[in-house]
Amino acid sequence: MSSVARVTTITVRSEQSFEDAVAVGIERAAQTLRHVSGAWVKEQKVEVTEGKITAWSVTLEISFVLE
Repeated sequence: MSSVARVTTITVRSEQSFEDAVAVGIERAAQTLRHVSGAWVKEQKVEVTEGKITAWSVTLEISFVLE
């Protein structure tokens, strides 16, 4: 049996950590997309205010299998 997957890009911001940003992004994508099968962290960034990290941001490539 063959399957076809599609990839979509999302960006997620967290005030906790990179790990939290990834988890929130996958959870949110799964609410809209059916058959989410994986994700690739394409980019990571931090926001800095007065020398301290204030937010973490990730760009994710979300894979999902088409019906």
